[in-house]
Amino acid sequence: MSRPSELRPLNDDELAQRLNDAKEELFNLRFQLAMGKQDNSARMGQVRREVARALTLQGERKAGAPRAVAGAGADKRADKRKVAR
Repeated sequence: MSRPSELRPLNDDELAQRLNDAKEELFNLRFQLAMGKQDNSARMGQVRREVARALTLQGERKAGAPRAVAGAGADKRADKRKVAR
């Protein structure tokens, strides 16, 4: 399973290739499910999340959005509480 930290350093072509690979794997898993030959049903959810991660990164790059910092919202809320009191 690809983590966002593993996908961020990839260039646009490599990210697109990863996305295509994941979509192809998802298609194959759906086909196996329909045929009743799927061994690992949890893999479908993992691949769906990989597709979502890759699409999110592509969207961020297209929009030129800065990378999000974990926990940044909590600091802002704490500052507002201090000012309000």
